[in-house]
Amino acid sequence: MKIVVCIKYSLDVSEIKVDSDSREIRLTGVPLKVGVIDQHVLEAAVKLAELYDGVVHAVTFGPVSAKESFRSALAMGVEDVTLIEDFTDGQGGPAVTAAVLDAAIKKIDGVDLVICGEVSDDGFTYQVPPRLAERLGFPQISFSRDINIEDGILFIHRELDDGSQTVEAPLPALISVTEETNTPRRPTLMEAMKAKQKPVHLWQVDEDLGLSKKDLMEKTGFEIVDTEGIVVNRKQHLLKGDNMEELANNLVDLLIQENVLEGGE
Repeated sequence: MKIVVCIKYSLDVSEIKVDSDSREIRLTGVPLKVGVIDQHVLEAAVKLAELYDGVVHAVTFGPVSAKESFRSALAMGVEDVTLIEDFTDGQGGPAVTAAVLDAAIKKIDGVDLVICGEVSDDGFTYQVPPRLAERLGFPQISFSRDINIEDGILFIHRELDDGSQTVEAPLPALISVTEETNTPRRPTLMEAMKAKQKPVHLWQVDEDLGLSKKDLMEKTGFEIVDTEGIVVNRKQHLLKGDNMEELANNLVDLLIQENVLEGGE
């Protein structure tokens, strides 16, 4: 089985700061890293490869500076990483990303399963997986939790807001996972050492994928007009006293007052 995981080198959102007065988002000095959700994507792929005698290839569309950042992915069990240089400097949008990933996956050829994160840490568009699945002509199953394969058929348990489902789809297919799907493994020192011998390929959209940069940019379809951070002011309520029962009752009353809990008789 040949599995491709689509991962993203993105802003570390935990380091983003917002000016409380101007609401300006401060991005200067914010580091980039392989996204948190991508660790769950990698775990899902490697686990399936172990169960069904597969091999995992990672594909990413990002800056050349990310090349040395994929050793942890390789240490987790990925065979190799293909980095397609992002000529848009992150401004291409989901349509461009999906078109580039589509071309890369088709070049790899013979892919049985594509695994994506449900959403990226920084973009939160939810658009790349369905756009990519449509371009590939693969069925897509989103919010995947338990993943099993039998006789070329995917069986996926999905957890949704108002219930759960078990669905099936034939391979080849594309699935997207969330942070609740699994617990990513921690590579051993030996696995980290072996990862240094695994390749990170660098591709260009035109020379290696035969895509026109001009045509890709025409797919962008959006323009960033402005960005504004959201400032959440904490309530900072402080409850004091020695009587725990009284403190508990006061806390419940406070939560009802703030509409966190619904009051009752």
